[in-house]
Amino acid sequence: MVTYYSDKSVRITSDAINIGDRRYPLGELARVWHSKGARSWRAIAGRGAIGMVMIGPLVAAALGIVIAITVDASLSVTIGIVGVSILLGLAVGPLADVMLEHMDRSYSRGSRSLEIWASWRGQPVLLLETGDALRFGQIYRAIQRALDGAPTR
Repeated sequence: MVTYYSDKSVRITSDAINIGDRRYPLGELARVWHSKGARSWRAIAGRGAIGMVMIGPLVAAALGIVIAITVDASLSVTIGIVGVSILLGLAVGPLADVMLEHMDRSYSRGSRSLEIWASWRGQPVLLLETGDALRFGQIYRAIQRALDGAPTR
């Protein structure tokens, strides 16, 4: 028996697909396909929040400079406000690295759930639903390799 994929809840071998406590022998699967599920507005809102966190200090810095120039204050107060605004704008550098990493991970997870379906004993069955695009791809390819190596019915 060849194992094509294995993690804590999914095991794909040359004999069967085991997902959770369910077992689907390869000989009983007529067709396997994938589809996208519903869009996760939470994931999209999270990306928007990450963008706002990255842009926020720049907007605050620009606003501070505009206020410093328009307010009728002494030269030292104006220089102080402009200096603090520039320092606030420079805070974006270290923050941007962290936020861009979070943004990359959000795109890896995707904004839609990914589903793997199969025709099992004449009925469509949802084998797996996940938001993790990397894991989905690994599992789907493992199923395809297992089916390609399985004897035909």
